[in-house]
Amino acid sequence: MLTRKQKDLLMFINERVQETGVSPSFDEMKDALDLKSKSGIHRLITALEERGFIRRLAHRARAVEILKLPEMAQAAPAAAKNVVSFPDKSVDDLAGAVQIPVMGRIAAGVPISAIQDHNNDILVSPDMIGRGDHYALEVNGDSMIEEGILDGDTVLIRETKTAQNGDIVVCYLIEEEEATLKKLYKKGNQVELVAANPAYETRILPADKVEVQGQLVGLVRRYH
Repeated sequence: MLTRKQKDLLMFINERVQETGVSPSFDEMKDALDLKSKSGIHRLITALEERGFIRRLAHRARAVEILKLPEMAQAAPAAAKNVVSFPDKSVDDLAGAVQIPVMGRIAAGVPISAIQDHNNDILVSPDMIGRGDHYALEVNGDSMIEEGILDGDTVLIRETKTAQNGDIVVCYLIEEEEATLKKLYKKGNQVELVAANPAYETRILPADKVEVQGQLVGLVRRYH
C-alpha cells in the first residue's frame, strides 16, 4: 500500500510524462506536493522504489523507470517501461548537451532499408550516453513495444560491432542489405534476432550474415 503522498507523487510524475514526455524537476514535485524541501521528495522516491513502483537507473543522474501504477490507475500500461529523467532545465539549456546525428530510420518490425545519410541532429543530456561514438535513428514499427520502444520514437545508439546475449542492437542483414532493431542471441554459428512483441517471429540467421552496428543506450520520445 502507498501513503497518500507517495501515490500523489507517483501520479504527478506519470501525468507529467504523459503530457510532456519528461518528468517534472524536483522543485516542481516539491511544489506540487506542498513540501518544504526536496529532501522529502528524495524520501518519497526511495519509498516508491522499495515498493516496486519505480526503479532508479544506475549511472544516470536523477533518472528512473516507472514500473507500475496503483491498481486503480492502470489505464496506461505503455508508460510502464518509459525511461525518463528529472531535468531542472530543458535539454536545449543543459550545460554540456551533446549533439547526436540522426541517421535515418530503423525497423522495429520487418527490416527496411539500411541506415541512411545524416538527416539532422538532436541534443541530449550527457547523462543519456557514455563513452564512444553515438548516433540516433527514428523507429519504424512496433516489434519492440514490450521493451517500451514505440513507433516514432528516436533511439540513441552507441557504435559497436560486438554484443552480449540479450542486448538490443542495430543489426545489418548483409544479404538483404537491410537493418533492424532487435534483441540478439548467439547460438553457435547462428544468430537469433528476437522481437519484443509476440506478433513477430524470431529470425534465425547464419552469424556471418548479420553485422552488429550498434547497441541501444537511450530513447527520446516526443509528445504532441
